[in-house]
This record gives sequence, structure tokens and C-alpha cells, in this order.
Amino acid sequence: MSSKHPETQALHAGWRRDPATHAVAVPIYQTTSFQFDSTENAANLFALKELGNIYTRIGNPTTDVLEQRVAALEGGVAALALASGQAASAFAAQNLARAGDNIVSSTDLYGGTWNLFANTLKDQGIETRFVDPADPEAFARATDDRTRAYYAETLPNPKLRPFPIEEVAAIGKRFGIPLIVDNTAAPTLVRPFDHGAAIIVYSLTKYLGGHGTSIGGAIIDSGAFDWEAIPSRQPALNTPDPSYHGAVWTQAVKPIGPVAYIIKARTTLLRDLGAALSPFNAFLFLQGIETVALRVERHSANALAVAKFLGNRHDVTKVIHPSTLKGLEAEWVGKYLPRGQGGLVGFELAGGADAGKRFIDALKLFYHVANIGDARSLAIHPASTTHSQLTEAEQLQTGVSPGYVRLSVGIEHIDDILADLTQALDAAG
Repeated sequence: MSSKHPETQALHAGWRRDPATHAVAVPIYQTTSFQFDSTENAANLFALKELGNIYTRIGNPTTDVLEQRVAALEGGVAALALASGQAASAFAAQNLARAGDNIVSSTDLYGGTWNLFANTLKDQGIETRFVDPADPEAFARATDDRTRAYYAETLPNPKLRPFPIEEVAAIGKRFGIPLIVDNTAAPTLVRPFDHGAAIIVYSLTKYLGGHGTSIGGAIIDSGAFDWEAIPSRQPALNTPDPSYHGAVWTQAVKPIGPVAYIIKARTTLLRDLGAALSPFNAFLFLQGIETVALRVERHSANALAVAKFLGNRHDVTKVIHPSTLKGLEAEWVGKYLPRGQGGLVGFELAGGADAGKRFIDALKLFYHVANIGDARSLAIHPASTTHSQLTEAEQLQTGVSPGYVRLSVGIEHIDDILADLTQALDAAG
């Protein structure tokens, strides 16, 4: 199946039928273990001379279809499914950076990722240097000999300013540094690999799952980044790994293909830290992915209508949506988001934080939850919830002001969405 269209890949990539029963739906292989054909087969699997199933903590047939499907959606060569998007963000950095190393990250991040990078990775000896992506060269200025990766979000939550993927990826290529892009908020809208990104991260929990039933994450390897171009820049992949028989990953995987990054993540980090996705959740994500292209179209159309509606309200002082950007940032919207601008909208009320809280409490259709990307409409006050562990200065860097309200606009009829917003705004005033 050679189609590159997301609508088709989401239904067909990685699976046709079960070879034993000819079932069309992907079975849930709810098992921990897999019997080996022989002692030789077992030894070959552990030595990576053969690829196959060993233990569900490392891989599972249901999860394998999910991994093939998300890799196909993004045009990558391989993927690793994980227990959460947070695990994916952590593994993406830890796979390259060791104690004493650093990564350079965009300031425009989800609050949980900021906290992970600024505190938890710091405790592990990995420094994160935050830079404003409005100036792509800031990544170059923050780079030194111990920089192992750049990190960003395609459509940052909550700032909603598209990241200059191509510009920063080109800077990274000069140094032998890969750009890792979290594409959670823009599936089927942006393919970061097409713009030079090396690795993609997802919270499957959000739009790809789409129904608020399961927690999961994924890392996708483009297969296009040359990890050996400057071997000293990427020692994790170019020097012997004592945790796996002294394997030099760029060499060990050559018979398999350009998958050194993703194989290392699976056979060391996933093996040792155990953030495995359950087969049942993998099945649910496969169900969600089948309709993601259609849902994202509707999310984008409804969110744009909401942004225009809010822009005409006298009690709304600011609307945060890609359609409101000007200058160079508007050019990035045209370059990276021609298929749609996503389902997120932010705004600030004239009454500040107190009015924002009154608005949230008055909603009837919208759910007050911490998630984004569900088929249903959602709302939250980030400063007191999702970004509350950050200092006020850090919140402002990520785009969260005290009165900021974030909407994840669902796929309900737009008239019903606008009616709920109208009555809640009137009540907040």
C-alpha cells in the first residue's frame, strides 16, 4: 500500500488481516510472553540478529501495528509506543543525552514538558537551555560541545505559535544535532519530517486517540538523520553501550536499517525503565487513528470559527490562535499549517483571572478537564492547573498569563459550541 495520504494510511498502514484467522480488525494480544522456536531463536532475538517478540514490556504484536501506523503517518521508518506522552518526551532526550550533557529547547512548551526538562532531567544531570524560537539562531547560540538535541512543539500548547521547524533543523544539521518535534497538537496537519525534523514525539492520548479513553505516547524515527556525520556529537549512538553487550548502535543496526535511535530506545530505555503501553490501549489508539484526519479537519474548522467569534466579543481582550498572528509568525502559519490550524484556542478576559474562573464554572457543554484533543470540547485555566508548578515568570515564557483560558474545541456542531461560549462569557461578565 503506497499511499502517502493520511486518510488512507490511518486505515491501512501496518495491517491487512490476521494471518491465522483472516480477521480484519487488529487482535489484542493480551499476553506478557512469547514462546521461542528454539534456544538458537531465543539467543538471536536477544542479540538482535533476528527481530521478533520476546516480552510485552519490549514489544507486542498489537503495539507493533500501532507503531507501524504512526510511523507511516509521519513518513518515518520506525516508531516506539510508550505508556504516556511524558514518557515519550523523557525518552526522546534521555536516548541521546547523559549526565553532563544538555539539550536546547523552545520556551513554547506544555507545562508538564517544561517541568520535566527544567527539573527532573536536571536532577539526572541533563541541562535544558530554553530559548525563544522567534529567533531560530538562538538555538545555535545556546549550543556547545555537550549539546545533544534540539526540542520543540510543532504547535505549542498554549502559545499556539508555529515552530520554525525547517529553520532550526538546518541549524542542527550543521552541528550534527537532531531536532526532536512534539507533533501532538498537529497530526495530519504538519509532517515535521518533511521540514527536516529527525525525531517526532506524540502524546497519543490527545488527537490521535481522540476519545479520552487511554494514556499513551510514541517516538518516531525519521531514519534520515546521519548520526555518524559527527560521531563525537552523538556518543550515545557511536560508542560502546555497556548495557547491551557493548553494542555501538549505529553499527549494530545496519543489517536492519537506519533505525539506530529507535532500536536503542527500545532495547535500553524501554527495557530498563519499563514505560510499556498495554496492548489494550494500543488497540484503542488504533481505533482512534482511523478517524484522526476527519476529526482534525472538524477541530480546525470549529476552532477557527471560535477564534473569530471571540475576536468580536467586547469582553475578550486577546485571542490566541494561529489566525491572529502577524508578520514572520503569520508566514510560518502559511508555511507549516496550510491544511488547518488545529483545534486549540486561547483567550484572555477583561476581568482577568477571576473572570476566567467564572467563565469556566459557567460552561455547560464544554468539559472542565486537563486534557486536549478529545472529540468533545474542553476548557481549562492553565495558570492554576496544567502550568501551576511553574513560576509566574516561567508561565509567561510558555505563554500562560494569569487570565489565560485554553479551549480544546471539539467536533460538536459549531452553533452549540458558540451558544455555550456565549452564555458562559455573559455569566463571567
